[in-house]
Amino acid sequence: MKITQIDVWTVVVPVFPEAVHSEEYGGYPDWARVPKQMIRMHTDEGITGIGETGRGQSTQAVAQAAEQLKGRDVMQMCLQNVFRTDPLKPNPESPEDWEIDVGPYPTGYEAFEMAVFDLVGKRLEVPAHALLGGACRDKVRADFWIGHQTPEHTGRSTEIAIERGFTGLKTKCRIQEPMAERIRAVWEVGGSEFKMTVDPNERFYTVEQTLELADQIKELENVEVFEDPIPKKGLRDDVLAQYRYMRGELPFPLALHLGGASDVIKAIRADAVDYLNLGGSMVNFVKAAAIAQAAGIPVWHGSGNDLGIMERSYLHAAAVAPNCVLASDFVGSWTRIDDLITEGFTFEKGYTPVPQSPGLGCELDLDALEKYRIDK
Repeated sequence: MKITQIDVWTVVVPVFPEAVHSEEYGGYPDWARVPKQMIRMHTDEGITGIGETGRGQSTQAVAQAAEQLKGRDVMQMCLQNVFRTDPLKPNPESPEDWEIDVGPYPTGYEAFEMAVFDLVGKRLEVPAHALLGGACRDKVRADFWIGHQTPEHTGRSTEIAIERGFTGLKTKCRIQEPMAERIRAVWEVGGSEFKMTVDPNERFYTVEQTLELADQIKELENVEVFEDPIPKKGLRDDVLAQYRYMRGELPFPLALHLGGASDVIKAIRADAVDYLNLGGSMVNFVKAAAIAQAAGIPVWHGSGNDLGIMERSYLHAAAVAPNCVLASDFVGSWTRIDDLITEGFTFEKGYTPVPQSPGLGCELDLDALEKYRIDK
């Protein structure tokens, strides 16, 4: 089944203003104006596969990467790195000779991986998660998500989250904001059973500020995890030592948001985390999660307020990792005005079902795509 053509579209899909930040903290987010690319692979058998890039990729670079795959037979591809064309050396002399995923990856790699898995899954009549090792669950835990909001706005968002079937939420924040009041606002609506992930994106700045806030809110018992409280600075040894110290002092678990497997290994060796937020391509997420699993560390799948295709790929990957038991992020389905797919997400009691139809289990909504294209 050879690739004959790859369509590339550039889109900007707005967010619902009230779903992200309060006006006091910037209102409409800048990241929501950043374009994404949607791709569709055509094959000589008439089967198509779809994918989505992360924000801020060059359309030209994505189109150039697409040219590399034209004419390739997807049934003969190495699914661990769909751009790889040469076999590994039979007698490797160094690790570089057998590392299948040595980069750099082409721009928009994840989108092409999604489309290939979609094609192969449709051809074999199996869902994408079957190609990743097989789903070990039929639903994945998911939390609501908010940006920087006032305590009053946070309380309203918590009510919406509960109405929509969620049992917890993740909040973006920084130490200058009324954090204790915001966390209490969630508690006043949802009680201690409605859990929070507190993610300042490294903007609690110091160990002392982090521990002081934790002391103010520990009695509420509604914080499930602090994520990336202080600057990671490339995971330097002194920073990992600070994380190890905080882990011993905090009244709730500590998490790091990491990308590659090498960073996961560094954090584990430093005994610096209780939980991990992981991302990357589907294959690389499963690999990184397996390393964490070997160390007994639970994980969740992060996101970037993406659209439906990318978040569907997250769902397949999260279903495969046995230790992906924490609430993952599929947040674009309610922050974005449209997810550009015909089969949206559903949530019930803090979970979303794992797709069982072939491939990614979704198709592009071409009418919506046309509406939000900026490359006409």
